[in-house]
Amino acid sequence: MTIACLEMLSFGLAHLARAARGTGERLVLLTGVESLYLHELATLPPGTIEVVPVDTGDRRAVAEALNAIEGLQGLISSTDTWGVTGAELAAELGLPGIDPAVIRLVRDKFEVRDLLHRKGLSPFAPFAVDDASALDLDRLAAAVGLPAIVKDTAGTSSRNVWLVRDAGDLARLRREAAEATLFGRLFAEPFLAGPVYSAETLTWAGRTRLLGLSSRLMSPQPWFREDVTAFPVALPPGDAREIERWLSELLAVLGYTDRFAHVELAMTADGPRLIEVNPRIGGALVGESMCRALNANVYEGLVDPALGRRPRLLDAPLGGGPAVAFVLAYPDRAGELVAVHGLDDVARYPGRTEWYPTKEIGADIAHVTDGRGHAGILLAEGPTAEIATHRAVAAAAALRVETRPAC
Repeated sequence: MTIACLEMLSFGLAHLARAARGTGERLVLLTGVESLYLHELATLPPGTIEVVPVDTGDRRAVAEALNAIEGLQGLISSTDTWGVTGAELAAELGLPGIDPAVIRLVRDKFEVRDLLHRKGLSPFAPFAVDDASALDLDRLAAAVGLPAIVKDTAGTSSRNVWLVRDAGDLARLRREAAEATLFGRLFAEPFLAGPVYSAETLTWAGRTRLLGLSSRLMSPQPWFREDVTAFPVALPPGDAREIERWLSELLAVLGYTDRFAHVELAMTADGPRLIEVNPRIGGALVGESMCRALNANVYEGLVDPALGRRPRLLDAPLGGGPAVAFVLAYPDRAGELVAVHGLDDVARYPGRTEWYPTKEIGADIAHVTDGRGHAGILLAEGPTAEIATHRAVAAAAALRVETRPAC
């Protein structure tokens, strides 16, 4: 029997393959960008994963590839870009899965904010920005206040997010939005002042378990590039229970029934405030961090629901592993990736440091202000998330990502 995976996040394939094998299923990866997974595929014994090349942007081609898989029992689609397509195809093929309408809703940040506001779970409503070139600062201030955030309703990787504090920021928004490739449409909401965290949750049949919070250290404003992440964040027990209750209510309103969620929130002076809901496991090395810290293969939480089974992770005892932190290594300027200097030095640092490359030498790095621009990720462990962060940041300081202007 077989489980198919429609693309995947950059890391996690090895854990996913082991989780599938543990249920007696083989894993087939449908991908149009096999190079994205070369690092992990190279670490696996031959035949662990069957890779099926297909244009995953072509829905008909994906459907044909799925229909050609013998003994297909489940479909995993745990990315922002292919989440809706995966949910729709699972429903069409009669495979277990969440209602596609729920994924379409959750992938629309405007609709999520609007629904939660109407249900009393968000203190403010979204404001549609139909034409950024005609956006007026006074009107924006009246609608959501200043500073404001203007962003793509279906954006990902912190791209197409603008902070608007004054007329200068508004001019930049107008200029850059005119050239941006949007996945949805623009809308505005208040800027949430406070540190950013992501709640990593798993839901089944209406029950949500908070697996932990990962922290975020962000680049200086006005960018929202994620630079450093650590897991698990130490919270007072009462705060953790309150956040779990809040998240359960929030996800229930959205109709969320049976999968991971990666819920970004800001801890403001008024308490936790939702930033967005991502219908997937956390990206970058969040999944790896969870596996280590929770001493469990959390990717079983992808496999079990894909087979229509209650996730074992909901009831498993978790914890006992090291805390983990990782730093995303960016170049100082856009261009062709020439080298990552200092990799031989990082092994000298404490924390079992590891380097996870995300781009090959020679790759073009066109953007350095959002998540598309990192050349790799440096991970370190520690007894607490705080110490793991110190170790990861110290080791990452030995690295330098070199680029040269693209010809």
